[in-house]
Amino acid sequence: MPKNIKSIALYAIILAAGLGAGRGLAMLPDLFASKYTEGNYAAYYPDAKSRVVLYGTSWCGYCAKARAYFKQNKIDFVDLDIEKSPEALKAHTELGGGGVPLVLIGNRKIQGYDADAFQAAIKKIAG
Repeated sequence: MPKNIKSIALYAIILAAGLGAGRGLAMLPDLFASKYTEGNYAAYYPDAKSRVVLYGTSWCGYCAKARAYFKQNKIDFVDLDIEKSPEALKAHTELGGGGVPLVLIGNRKIQGYDADAFQAAIKKIAG
């Protein structure tokens, strides 16, 4: 009986190590992915004065965090709800959509909430 327990424990350890390695390898590309995409997004700004645009929804927690970040740092931004505005939804889709928030800052498109990427993009357009 003890030999069976040792064999089962060994198989469980091997299985856990394999699953852990597989999960780790799957996450590896995200470590090297860029936090933003550069491009000419001028057509997606509502006016020439706008420097920051947030495409989001009212129920999204990360959209709320992005709004709070911009307000806390006194950054003027245009808040476009993709569920309330067909034009915003169309622009969001053309930009690659994929989720919310989608933030444009200058010539950078940032998918999701990333305060470090927001800060770097703001510094770039300020200086």
